[in-house]
Amino acid sequence: MIYRFRIILDTHEDVFRDIEIEASNSLEDFHNAITQAFGFDGQEMASFYTTNEFWEEDEEIPLFDVSDEPGSIRFMGETSLETVVDKENTRLLYVYDFLNMWTFMVELADIAEAEAGQIYPNLMYSHGQIPEEAPEKEFTSEPIEGEEDFDEEFDLDPEDYDNLDFDENWN
Repeated sequence: MIYRFRIILDTHEDVFRDIEIEASNSLEDFHNAITQAFGFDGQEMASFYTTNEFWEEDEEIPLFDVSDEPGSIRFMGETSLETVVDKENTRLLYVYDFLNMWTFMVELADIAEAEAGQIYPNLMYSHGQIPEEAPEKEFTSEPIEGEEDFDEEFDLDPEDYDNLDFDENWN
């Protein structure tokens, strides 16, 4: 089986790559295909994250086993695509270079039969140029009910550290 993915850079511009890869390939093989398709050297740490339909992160699958107990987590080299992605679970997040946080949305677009003579992984389509720097992320959340009034109610200014009345050397 061949998985056809669209890998989209999380940016305002349209930047994406369509890649075909064998379902039995490892996530590390997929990682290598993605880094080549986007022109990265592949020398930085990276992780895939399983997600739900709203792109919320679940399990991290890093490039290397970095856990305290070897073998306690899945990592890319020993995890095949078909064990992570299927018709019901079509989305992954991919983060490359944790200092710059290149973040990609990865979605399974199609499952097909292998074509005779085709070498996989295969970059099917490339659109857009990757920017010089990773796009900045805007981490926002919905305010908790009543949270917006807390500072006003207790006359607190979070920028006024001198009058916050706490012991800086509490430990």
